[in-house]
Amino acid sequence: MVQEKWVALSNTTIGVLMATINASILIISLPPIFRGIDLNPFQHGAFAYLLWILMGYMIVTSVILVTIGRLSDMLGRVRFFNFGFAIFTLGSILLYLTPGKGDTGALELILFRVVQAVGGSFLMANSYAIITDNFPAKERGFALGINAIAGTAGMSLGILIGGVLSAINWRYVFLVSVPVGILGTVWSFLKLKETSPRIKQKIDIPGNILFAAGLIILLIGITYGIVPYKSYSSGWSDPYVIAALTVGAALLIAFPFVERRMENPMFRLELFKIRAFTAGSLSGMISGMGMMGLMFMIILLFQAIWLPIHGYSYASAPFWAGIFMLPMTLAMGIFGPISGRLSDRYGPRGIATLGLTVSAMALILMVLLPYDFNYIYMALLLFMFGSGMGMFTAPNTSAVMSSVPAETRGSASGMLNTMRNVGNTASMGIFFTILILGLTSILPHTITTALNSAGASKLAPYMASLPPTDAIFGAFLGINPVKVILSVLPTSIVSSVPSSAIATITARSWFPGIFAPAFMRSLHDVFIIAFIITIIAVLLSLFRSPLNLRTGSKSKNVNLIKYDKLKK
Repeated sequence: MVQEKWVALSNTTIGVLMATINASILIISLPPIFRGIDLNPFQHGAFAYLLWILMGYMIVTSVILVTIGRLSDMLGRVRFFNFGFAIFTLGSILLYLTPGKGDTGALELILFRVVQAVGGSFLMANSYAIITDNFPAKERGFALGINAIAGTAGMSLGILIGGVLSAINWRYVFLVSVPVGILGTVWSFLKLKETSPRIKQKIDIPGNILFAAGLIILLIGITYGIVPYKSYSSGWSDPYVIAALTVGAALLIAFPFVERRMENPMFRLELFKIRAFTAGSLSGMISGMGMMGLMFMIILLFQAIWLPIHGYSYASAPFWAGIFMLPMTLAMGIFGPISGRLSDRYGPRGIATLGLTVSAMALILMVLLPYDFNYIYMALLLFMFGSGMGMFTAPNTSAVMSSVPAETRGSASGMLNTMRNVGNTASMGIFFTILILGLTSILPHTITTALNSAGASKLAPYMASLPPTDAIFGAFLGINPVKVILSVLPTSIVSSVPSSAIATITARSWFPGIFAPAFMRSLHDVFIIAFIITIIAVLLSLFRSPLNLRTGSKSKNVNLIKYDKLKK
């Protein structure tokens, strides 16, 4: 039994780490990938490709995690976990071999990422349940802590690994998962033993269709809400976006009413009557909003402003952004297992709530950051935020998984991960909207003033109309937006501007310098919203039951009794 539990922990941790690394690895790797497939990020429609390559993985996993978790309870968690390794490896090989160029190449990348996301969903839906099956309650917090922090740290490690490998060859970003996936597939098939009860129930087809349709439509609406629409800087006024948000929300509102009538529902709604499950799942979702949003905003701050201003080329900025994000990753790796062990002894509520409070304090301190900040100060704030998230994630996951009976662990794991992924995706829409709206009101005037000062006033009518999304993602993709704009303007207009002025405005630090004040004003608003979101998660975490997981059998029996009563 001792050997089996460590095999389960090591195997599931590798699987979750691989899946989450690949969820974030493209954040840093997109510049060389776009160059590799010969896709101009400023061409019409390229922005939508960029969003789908980034967010398609999260949308797919959000949609199918609960279904996979439910099927795993019925047919075997280890079996589905093994399938996950194999499918994920296949997706990685297809991505490495991507043959197309331009629009075709972008569509192939999106399709192959969907394959990868399906495999990742099999892994994430079952890892928590397999560990809970194999570890006694008094050790569960530590074991789930290692696994949960592997998932959280994987988001940060993906940024670093993507920066290193993409600097060599963009295809290596996908190839790195192949040997790990092959090893995991073989190892889990040979060594990992099935422990799930394999309950015999029918598949809830109406519930699956309703949930998938509602969530897909809603998340598509959120995604395209970021895309510019006609003369507007964002797409929230697009009738199709409004319709998607309305229909998606309506289907999800109808979903629980349909589920209550099903004999074997996909979504175990009765689990939300267990206080520890509800508080842990909701606080996990809301903390995920703050986590993903913060990571993306800080990376943009590094790549679009801080690194170019401090002498780093646009092309090298993605790599160095990954390096400078390391304090957050290290903090998660340090505090995750420690907090898991402490939660086994003292219970999860105090440690998880303290962790969220620490992260919230880091967010509010970030509001004081200037754009030309001292990196030591930023590194301390990143470490502080990462340590808080590490302290929260492990106890919270342990509390959620320990609060449900054995036959629902796959469903519970899928529900927990789904809510977290929905929070991640929603945060992208919320934070980017705040950023874009702020830039829309400030950036045109700032660009016009800077061009007049540089002696290039004739370019103001063209450059002042630069959409904020192009400004953000141009810098994000390692491209100087000014050079791109000049390359598409008529030669007569560009030649009418003095060469000294052209040299000034195309210099590495000119655009980041004028972009920075408007960006930071909007970014401070993002930090404040992220702080408020995290404080809400703090309050939800306080709501959880003050369980001491060292009394695992007693807690488990209490939940079983509650669950049996709820079923009846």
